[in-house]
Amino acid sequence: MSNQSFLRFLKRQSKNISQFWRQFSRNKLAVASLILVLIFALVAIFADILYSYDFVTSNSLENALLKPGETSTVYFREKDIEHTFILGSDNYGRDILGRLVHGARISMIIGFVTVAMAVVIGGILGAIAGYKGGLFDTLIMRLTDIILSIPTILMSIAIVAALGNSFFNLLIAISTSLIPGYIRIVRASIISIKDQEYVEAARVIGAGDFRIVLRHILPNITSPIIVQSTLNVGSSILSASWLSFLGLGILPPKPEWGNMLSEAREFIQYAPHLLFAPGIAILLTVLAYNIIGDGLRDALDPKLRR
Repeated sequence: MSNQSFLRFLKRQSKNISQFWRQFSRNKLAVASLILVLIFALVAIFADILYSYDFVTSNSLENALLKPGETSTVYFREKDIEHTFILGSDNYGRDILGRLVHGARISMIIGFVTVAMAVVIGGILGAIAGYKGGLFDTLIMRLTDIILSIPTILMSIAIVAALGNSFFNLLIAISTSLIPGYIRIVRASIISIKDQEYVEAARVIGAGDFRIVLRHILPNITSPIIVQSTLNVGSSILSASWLSFLGLGILPPKPEWGNMLSEAREFIQYAPHLLFAPGIAILLTVLAYNIIGDGLRDALDPKLRR
């Protein structure tokens, strides 16, 4: 690619991004949700700077069930320090805000990694089914139908129970439930455009199947994949939370929003603030991703733009 062609490409992409942002920014609720997600992402990235991991996992029973805003003496790193528990403390005397911050890191990792795994595996299988058709299409789609016939919660529980309770197995369980959706989206999108003139032109000049799918088809079906991925990040975080709530996900003392809710349910009458923080965090995160997904759909769909 010459310098002039590269500059034209950059100019065209810049124009597309500008047009997309202009359309997306009209949805003020989606922009606010995007800002909220970015705040959660920054909190997750700098969790160790905001709160020491040892501090939020070590027990301090003398500070158990403190109310929000209370200050108490905490023994940390071989010395006593005065610490204000902004959101209170749990039944082990651990700072709820600190555990919420580190729980954001785990939730964000689960959300993005599971969606990435599902996009790659589901995208490959969907591309094969949609582009090749025939026996490949039949086998892949029947397997997809079988997976879809199993309730998501039962399949996730069965996978974790069979493979064992670990972080990696949790990722497998959640991503497996997402794969069929991407298979169907990619397959349907490829079937709708694989006979277009530009695809036929690529075949005529001798382009291979892999190059045609990668260079000519996939760039034209990214919009529904992006929208679905955004929605699935929120659903993955929610799935991880209820699996941890059932004792099949991230186990204490590791901080995770689901297991924080699980530990707090025993103290709902005496310390309801234990439920509010992780519950509101899950609610806001999942809601934000769903609103962003709707905003992306409106901005990327040319029919809705008109």
